[in-house]
Amino acid sequence: MQVILMEKVVNLGGLGDVVKVKEGYARNFLIPHGKAKRVTPENLAAFEVKRAELEKAQAEKLTAAQEKAAKMEGLMVQVTRKAGVDGRLFGSVSGADIAEALKAQGFEVDKAAIRMPHGLLKMVGDSKLEISLHTDVLASITVSVLGEQ
Repeated sequence: MQVILMEKVVNLGGLGDVVKVKEGYARNFLIPHGKAKRVTPENLAAFEVKRAELEKAQAEKLTAAQEKAAKMEGLMVQVTRKAGVDGRLFGSVSGADIAEALKAQGFEVDKAAIRMPHGLLKMVGDSKLEISLHTDVLASITVSVLGEQ
């Protein structure tokens, strides 16, 4: 299925690109989330009319994400969990826990935006994580997991 991208999509293309994707990806993700529209003569004409407006909106989102990343860069977030004597947690610290801790510090972040390359945090200590605020903007933070008896 061919679609017109209404915004930049990672590993697929940029605003206005006409790309061929699998039907399920288009029907279940791209179109419902407003990231793409089916390629039809009407949709192509409508896109060309709105192109400048969409480019301006995308530039504003990018600028806002860059400003937020500048504020968040190097931020230290502390999360406290019950831990054993050896430093292993009873349970783990997930993206939702980190998003909640960031919200307490005044940063609204979606839990899906938190990149945890090594999986959930299961040990007491500091971990460097990245937060994807935009397809082109990443912010590095440190999560300090504190253990309590």
